[in-house]
Amino acid sequence: MSLRPILELRATLLARLRRLFDGRGFIEVETPVVSSEVLPEAHIDPLLVHLDGPARPPHFLQASPEAHMKRLLAAGSGPIYQFARAFRAGERGCRHDVEFTLLEWYAPGTSNDDAAAFLGELCAATLGTTGLERITCREAFQAHAGIDPLTATLAEWRAAGVRAGLSLPARHADSCDDWFELLLSEVVSPRLGHGHPTLLEAWPVSQAAFARIATQPPPTALRFELFGSGVELANGWEEETAREPLLDRIATANATRIATGRPPLPVPDRLVDAHGPSMPPGVGCALGFDRLVMLAAGAASIDAVRPFTSRTA
Repeated sequence: MSLRPILELRATLLARLRRLFDGRGFIEVETPVVSSEVLPEAHIDPLLVHLDGPARPPHFLQASPEAHMKRLLAAGSGPIYQFARAFRAGERGCRHDVEFTLLEWYAPGTSNDDAAAFLGELCAATLGTTGLERITCREAFQAHAGIDPLTATLAEWRAAGVRAGLSLPARHADSCDDWFELLLSEVVSPRLGHGHPTLLEAWPVSQAAFARIATQPPPTALRFELFGSGVELANGWEEETAREPLLDRIATANATRIATGRPPLPVPDRLVDAHGPSMPPGVGCALGFDRLVMLAAGAASIDAVRPFTSRTA
């Protein structure tokens, strides 16, 4: 596509999305891009900014607006959304870049069922799709990788990887979680979202991120990912609102970082303090806006639907 049609398509989709959110009572917000706190995640590396010189603790370019938007929720914002600039070190490919645009929203008092209905409407408004398939991780992995992700042993994960002709990349541990992520990326995801969007739900507890846990046997994380034409578009969950589980998961993420050669990240104390009685239950979701534009344009890369990339900026 030439420049003008790219700009027009992005503007059209932005306008449609704003109408969708504004019409449902959300408020558009802005949060800091640079902060002294960052939410530690196992495989996402933030970019450091030395605002006060190299001898002082660094600030961070935010990998997502999650931490600040949750602080707004705890302060009583109600439903909110944001088109945020996000930054992740070392991420570059046809669907990734160091800098990109996230559409992130939080809907207090809602469930994953509400999120599924809303995502169906969002895809209809932006991609012209009809309907939304909902499938659990157990169903998807059994169908496409021949393995039950809720009960599989490490030996079974390795065998599934061998059947798929895969090997773990460097800096990844030989663990059930790393095999899950590799098979999800290379085997399961490419088969989802063809003909209509697919919502992949009921994740293994070890893959909960910051999702609430459903305790009926077997326990699963109330997390979901949205796929269109084999592309992951969105990631969300019913939020865990308590402090102790949040601290436990941050500690687990930092332990994984250390085990895979990454430095641990500081605990975001202000985010932790916002959890507890003042944090409303509900659903949070982040959608890759550049990927959405890519699918709407029928393009093969997000670079094709952006006027600038990290290589041309």
